[in-house]
Amino acid sequence: MNKPLIAIVGRPNVGKSTLFNRIVGKKVSIVEDFEGVTRDRLYCDGEWCGCHFTLIDTGGLEIKSDDKMWKHIRQQAQMAVEIADSIIFVVDGKAGMTANDTEVADFLRSSKKPITIAVNKLDNNEQENLFDFYSLGVGDVIGVSAEQSKGIGDLLDVVTENLPKCDQAEDEDVINIAIVGKPNAGKSSITNRLLGYERVIVSDIAGTTRDAIDTAFEWEGKKFNLIDTAGIRKKSAVDEGIEQYSVLRSLAAIRRADVALIVVDSAEGMSEQDIKICGYVHEQGKPSVIVMNKWDEVEKDTFTINTFHKKMQSDLKFMDYFASVYVSAKTGQRIDKILAMASEVYDESKRRVPTGVLNDIISDAVVAVEPPSHNGKRLKIYYVTQGGVQPPTFVFFVNDGKLMHFSYERYLENTLRKTFTFKGTPIRLIIRNRKDES
Repeated sequence: MNKPLIAIVGRPNVGKSTLFNRIVGKKVSIVEDFEGVTRDRLYCDGEWCGCHFTLIDTGGLEIKSDDKMWKHIRQQAQMAVEIADSIIFVVDGKAGMTANDTEVADFLRSSKKPITIAVNKLDNNEQENLFDFYSLGVGDVIGVSAEQSKGIGDLLDVVTENLPKCDQAEDEDVINIAIVGKPNAGKSSITNRLLGYERVIVSDIAGTTRDAIDTAFEWEGKKFNLIDTAGIRKKSAVDEGIEQYSVLRSLAAIRRADVALIVVDSAEGMSEQDIKICGYVHEQGKPSVIVMNKWDEVEKDTFTINTFHKKMQSDLKFMDYFASVYVSAKTGQRIDKILAMASEVYDESKRRVPTGVLNDIISDAVVAVEPPSHNGKRLKIYYVTQGGVQPPTFVFFVNDGKLMHFSYERYLENTLRKTFTFKGTPIRLIIRNRKDES
């Protein structure tokens, strides 16, 4: 799902991270009482009254500071504002309006994005503290107390009302495919091969593609939207400015994709950075295909593919469900296999298992391997249901979730995969005490 983006911005120490955590319903940002804790952007998905969105927390803004760290934070916040659909501008209701608030307001005004001012720290509902902030003239003013969870609903009512994409139904027949990888792995060449013409610039210079480029097309009666992205370098190798923005767009493309094609340079082999990109795709719950490109440049014998496959199994233990294809964008070798496999892993990510069949499989697994116990108390699995798809998510109702050892949870996941495959897609297991069912 292509969720709208909401950026939370403001000067340091106004409670942005606390508000972020309240909105998403869990502690994601580090919250401290000194300035500069949140330096880069943090992302988390949220939902309010049926409207799903992605929240971006940013570092505190010091607009006029020349300090190198504050310049970095300001640049990170600016990138978040540029890609956001809506902005929550957090101010300190206790301290009152400051010159820095005015500077931040001027900075945000130029974005021409919907802005909602959250006047934070109104723990006793001091409505008179709101008045000064109306003079900023950048949007609606809502009083909140992030610490006490007051006014959060009113704030989200206004923010989601301003989201342009919230009520737009997406075309569920279209498969969004993000092509990601390191610079110069051949992403744009593969895009052009799949489309049959040069939609994007192809160059041997790393970093030619600066932005995510969408192209709609059809293949064998199916609709696709192909998203070619900028190469994702190691963080230490990313220059300030436009390249940071490009990497941000690439990561955002993964989040809105239905399938990720992870392009790897076969001639170089899978690197640490390739593994990190795979890890990000896995964490986002996206099905994927690892596209080993430049296969024509690899010296081969009878066992070459098996050698590469075993190496990937070792490198990608965290996503041993991976699907891979060996291609050459230069010669066109096996390019036709890419969309077929992307369609396959997409279908796997939407697979639903009947509840009766699911419980029979798990019951047999429990008989075969006894659940763990602790201090004389043994884990009991009462029943299992599938809670959702993309990725397939299974909810286990048990007597005590603390008894579920990681190794046994892994065993249950392997049982599901052995029976239903779920090729190329992560699956999620949620352990819930039966008393928490409601």
